[in-house]
Amino acid sequence: MEVDGGCYCGAVRYHFSGEFRRKMLCFCRECQVVSGGGGTVAAVAPAAGFHYTTGEPGSYTRSDLANPVTREFCTNCGTHLTTRVPGNAKIVIIKAGTLDDPSVYGQADMVYFASEKQAYNTCPEGVTAFEKFPT
Repeated sequence: MEVDGGCYCGAVRYHFSGEFRRKMLCFCRECQVVSGGGGTVAAVAPAAGFHYTTGEPGSYTRSDLANPVTREFCTNCGTHLTTRVPGNAKIVIIKAGTLDDPSVYGQADMVYFASEKQAYNTCPEGVTAFEKFPT
């Protein structure tokens, strides 16, 4: 699969070549805050197939957590583009809404942190939902 994507204003663009390893919804509290309430719709992808083609994202890593992720975003419009997991440079988590053609995402394979979802969040029927992050 070859996909392109980017931020709302177009200042940061990326290209991904490869296959998504997993497609997920995450309703953890951090994802609710970052998304504005809906949680995260994202695809886990091999980092080797991902690169920025235009611009460079800003990044943010919380200093008050034991094992925080790094979130990459456009410093101009604020669009959350990816998440990087500490200790796992082999993957990048691509936010589905930033894909030029979000239909390539399809449907989530699993739901994380179902125990933290709000009444306005829903888990798709037939999709495995984990109360927290699966081990």
